[in-house]
Amino acid sequence: MTTANQNSQEGESVTVRFELNPVNTERLMNLSGQFDQHLHQIEARLGVEISNRGHVFAVSGHPNLVQTVINLLQNLYAETAESTLNPNKLHLFLQEANLDQLAYAGGDGIKIRTRRGYIRPKGFTQARYVQNIRNHDVSFGIGPAGTGKTWLAVACAVEALEQDEVRRLVLVRPAVEAGEKLGFLPGDLSQKIDPYLRPMYDALFEMLGIEKVNRLIEHNVIEVAPLAYMRGRTLNDAFILLDEAQNTTVEQMKMFLTRLGFGSRAVITGDITQVDLPRQQTSGLKQVLGVLKDVPGISFTWFQGQDVVRHALVQKIVAAYEQHDMHRGGS
Repeated sequence: MTTANQNSQEGESVTVRFELNPVNTERLMNLSGQFDQHLHQIEARLGVEISNRGHVFAVSGHPNLVQTVINLLQNLYAETAESTLNPNKLHLFLQEANLDQLAYAGGDGIKIRTRRGYIRPKGFTQARYVQNIRNHDVSFGIGPAGTGKTWLAVACAVEALEQDEVRRLVLVRPAVEAGEKLGFLPGDLSQKIDPYLRPMYDALFEMLGIEKVNRLIEHNVIEVAPLAYMRGRTLNDAFILLDEAQNTTVEQMKMFLTRLGFGSRAVITGDITQVDLPRQQTSGLKQVLGVLKDVPGISFTWFQGQDVVRHALVQKIVAAYEQHDMHRGGS
């Protein structure tokens, strides 16, 4: 039995309830996974919300996607009659079903509203990234430069602030050379660190305008600071962005993640192929991928060379480096 709970205009979310039969408690547990991890995996992959009471399920999301997810769940439930599901098997099932492009059909309706107008994700990975940021308290965006990781995260932060979902924005970057190595540069510490923070200022200026950004910084509504300034703080009702996270140490990454307070969201972006730390230091971003990979409420979005949205030549450059590294690793 399938029922639609709400009608919607094109591009808006709908919720559809349906039943999985025959009723079998063990098979339902197999389908959902421990702590509903299989359902969360599907939600993160396809940008929908799934809930259930026993054998009665509800799927909420873009109209283009809801029926596809219902069909997917019905097929997976049929699989549970003969085999046990696990996250790896589910991942392969989703890959073979080739649902990525269909999921982006639901992404056509995704847009981020800022003072300067709407920003729309370009391509499936960007659409899923925005959905993950909206649906998770902690989100990671990992991949090469030019894929829109920081830009979209700042846009989501601005949208959350303007819609009163948070009270402040905290945008941070590690200043890899901060300390003695910056001593020879002219100016005070703020002037020495400023170049590391400039990309985030640029994004804010474009989305809000220079005057408003400066005013919000003056009133401590927006804070753009080096990562070292976060130590010892707890940030409530804030949207926190850590950019260039590949250049955090293991200790710094743990310190950052434990700053999260009530009503806050965090986005961490970085490129694990571009680590600037001394060779003997482990990247906090590389390590955290293994530490947090199975923690509920945390999403990971992986960008590839084909997701680059800068000059067409940048995509070719990224692909060439990926190919070179692959051959070098295999030799």
